[in-house]
Amino acid sequence: MARTFDPITLEILWRRLISIVDEADGSVARTAFSSLLRDAHDYTCMFTDRFGRELAQGTFATPGQSGAMALGIKNLVNKYPLDFYSPGDAFITNDPWALAGHLNDVCVMSPIFYKDRLVAFTACVFHHSDIGGRVASDNHDVFEEGIFIPLVKLYDRGVLNESVLDLIRWNVRTPDEVIGDIRSQIAANHVCGEKICQMLKESDLDSLDDLADQIIGLTEKSMREEIEKIPDGVYRTRGVIEQMKGKDDIIIEAKVEIKGSDIIVNLEGSSGQVNWGGNVVYNFTYAYVFMAIKSMFAPDIPNNDGCARPIRLTAPEGTVVNCKFPAAVAARMGVGHFLTEVIYRALSDVLPDKVIAASGGTPAAMNVFYGKRKDARSWHSVIIRGGGMGAGARNDGNYVYIFPANGANTPVEIFESDTPLIVEKREILVDSGGAGRTKGGLGKREVFRIPDDEYAPIPPVNLGIQAGRYIYPAEGLFGGKPGAKAQFLVNGVPGNSYGLTQLMPGDVVIIDAPGGGGYGKAGERDPEMVLNDVREGYVSLESARTDYRVAVDPKMLEIDEEETRKLRQ
Repeated sequence: MARTFDPITLEILWRRLISIVDEADGSVARTAFSSLLRDAHDYTCMFTDRFGRELAQGTFATPGQSGAMALGIKNLVNKYPLDFYSPGDAFITNDPWALAGHLNDVCVMSPIFYKDRLVAFTACVFHHSDIGGRVASDNHDVFEEGIFIPLVKLYDRGVLNESVLDLIRWNVRTPDEVIGDIRSQIAANHVCGEKICQMLKESDLDSLDDLADQIIGLTEKSMREEIEKIPDGVYRTRGVIEQMKGKDDIIIEAKVEIKGSDIIVNLEGSSGQVNWGGNVVYNFTYAYVFMAIKSMFAPDIPNNDGCARPIRLTAPEGTVVNCKFPAAVAARMGVGHFLTEVIYRALSDVLPDKVIAASGGTPAAMNVFYGKRKDARSWHSVIIRGGGMGAGARNDGNYVYIFPANGANTPVEIFESDTPLIVEKREILVDSGGAGRTKGGLGKREVFRIPDDEYAPIPPVNLGIQAGRYIYPAEGLFGGKPGAKAQFLVNGVPGNSYGLTQLMPGDVVIIDAPGGGGYGKAGERDPEMVLNDVREGYVSLESARTDYRVAVDPKMLEIDEEETRKLRQ
């Protein structure tokens, strides 16, 4: 007979499951080699029950990875019968269509056994900074993008398959770093497995089955109760995403139907897959559709399989939101991150207090720098950059924020220690946030210089960029204005943000991250808030007057009450 847990016991065990994954997550920060993992936190740890149903994920999980894993791990687990798995097994794959959408996201998955019985699976996906291939957004198929690892055993009953590591080692530019990060993944899974078994022993449980059923069931019930609060209906919108010069815009057609406690999202009519790396696999599209719905209806409930049960997604195969092999997918976030924004916009009229305007961190921008030091040693570094977050009904958008991807901006000191390059400037961009009753978050400028002295690297220094918002800025909501656009300059001249740029000693690169959209009419913003923005250097005197209709004395930095009254009449 199934065991039922009282509310207090259930809460204690549920929170313990999450803390176990967080402990595995913490082991990554202590053991990973790449700054992309240690500092930018571009990885996700999670575990499932023995049927592949997600039970818990790390608190700081990346939504694209975790949402894709929730589907992908279930499919991988059920690819084989349960008696196929043995203690000490570990599997590895970076198949974009199986998991998180591009080759850099490598998954290591392990079964967990307790008392000789399979009780769960643990998995982690790391965004490896180097997976070989041509580092650019304008690749034409997945074969250009690096080594493709199908699902294979990395460990068989505790015995390491050295051939798999050798295969990876000889296909990447920085093998010590990549292999070190794979070993960090193995360690994270080991921590998770050990702690799960410890919890089962201390809680006098033989399996997680009953606990999983109750957690997943209660979560689904809570999600459905929230969805039922809004009226049934069909809500539509269209997203427009820029492509490289000379190509038509990408169109995302979204129909969101609320039907009782179910949400059906249909992306039929979206553009066909494209001839560059912006294509998105189904799992990754689902991840950011799920991100939008979960954040609106149940932001405080920990993610598990129950959160997803009310959501159904249709994305026609062969479109940019459900591409077919062997499409190029390296820059899938250049399209995939927009799915959250599109769903917000579709539901903005019925949920105005639970959505935000478009964000400058959509898509997150990724810069890949690599080359050789003066002593011919290879170096390779990836940094993720955010932009201004979109404003909401009650709050200004956060500045320089990676949303919806939930990564972190790499510190300058780390980047300079990992590379022979110099960061000459990193600064907030004044007026880059869209004006509104609540203001869009500000973007930032970063200036990189290739040294031309005795420390200069052997030329060229290669730079690949995955980004967006060069043509279309982040839009505002309900009368809010758009944020500032992105910019990429090499020695003062606009560069190719899709191809591979080769830099020489003395070159200077300027990268501006875009701002977020404003929410509501700017003329309704509290003048005291505008004055504070001016004093802090976030809004210029000119913008205060023309956008917000607030007159600020340039010498005293006080509001001119009479002039402001006239401007706002």
